[in-house]
Amino acid sequence: MALTPLSDALHMLMTQVPSAPRSSNEPLRECLWRTLAAPVTACIDVPGFDNSAMDGYAVRARDLPGTLPVSQRIPAGAAAQPLIPGTAARIFTGAMLPDGADTIIMQEDVLAKEGEISVLGCVTHGQHIRRQGADIRVGHTILSEGRVLMPQDLGLAASLGYATLPVRRRLRVAVLTTGDELVAPGEPRQPWQIYNSNGPQICAQIEAMGMHAIETATLPDEPTIIGDALERAAAEADCIVTCGGVSVGEEDHVRAQIEARGQLALWKLAIKPGKPLAFGVVEGCPVFGLPGNPVSAWVTFALVVRPWLAKAQGAELPSPRRFTAQAGFQVDRPGSREEFLRVELHAGNPWIARKSSDQSSGVLSSVSHAQGLAIIPVGSTVKEGDPVQVLLMSELLSPLTA
Repeated sequence: MALTPLSDALHMLMTQVPSAPRSSNEPLRECLWRTLAAPVTACIDVPGFDNSAMDGYAVRARDLPGTLPVSQRIPAGAAAQPLIPGTAARIFTGAMLPDGADTIIMQEDVLAKEGEISVLGCVTHGQHIRRQGADIRVGHTILSEGRVLMPQDLGLAASLGYATLPVRRRLRVAVLTTGDELVAPGEPRQPWQIYNSNGPQICAQIEAMGMHAIETATLPDEPTIIGDALERAAAEADCIVTCGGVSVGEEDHVRAQIEARGQLALWKLAIKPGKPLAFGVVEGCPVFGLPGNPVSAWVTFALVVRPWLAKAQGAELPSPRRFTAQAGFQVDRPGSREEFLRVELHAGNPWIARKSSDQSSGVLSSVSHAQGLAIIPVGSTVKEGDPVQVLLMSELLSPLTA
């Protein structure tokens, strides 16, 4: 099977995304990082009334300059009486502007003495007043369908009186790791074994997207056991992500089991790292087979699986932004695959991208220490000082935000 360019693979995969999961109204506290299932419109104005932006005095600008008696005191949360012409009202931040007042004077700008005030400086008509509806007007859409809800979104909804929001059910994503050489972190390790890093890192990326990760025990390199695990996961999950077993070795059984128990739609990407990626369906459940090398697993999840899962969740996920940096490295030989180098970014004008540690697909520290992925197009070489396009890690790791 020929290598598939990343852009072609993404286009194909995005046409095979199932319908978004059902929705339900959930309390605000349960909505963080959930995907909004319908637009939210304002049912009230915000602010709901003209109010003071400062502690000070509410006056009529026409009564100035001069000395004004204080006729009432208006704290936040109290009703205001109409302002008596020729007087000032003591007022506090957030308090309702009394009818008849059109200006707020900060308390620092007056001399207050024995129930009256004298203005010390110039006053601008209408200053320091927050007008009704200045932030939000009734009927305006404030949160769009598909938005992944952030803390500030929940505060915004609360400011309009919403106690619940319609959100999509969280996707359930099963994570299967394979390999006789793997042992769970914390367990005794033989000299020929390695700790399973793929399971925790892939589960963490799924959970960071606001979805449920279902991690299974590490599977041995036994075809029947792997195939049975795929079928069990298909009955429980909305999607399956496997790590390992999709290359061309004799002990790589995952790809063969996807074909044997379902259908294989994609195998091998024209990228580095991450070539041996597979996609198919088992028992109606989509399956992504990621490479076993931890860097390859991380990169293919970030570039391929993450946007697919976002769309399956019904979330808006813009393409990750790129920016131009200056190469602090060189690439002497043009490659036949699009390459993603882990780089550390150093501030400057322009910013400088330097390779983060060893670029081997087994060196996970190169991902942990990197701030970006420098993109090297097919057939390209790079000289130190050349401009390179960089994907920021924050774009690939942060929770889904529109």
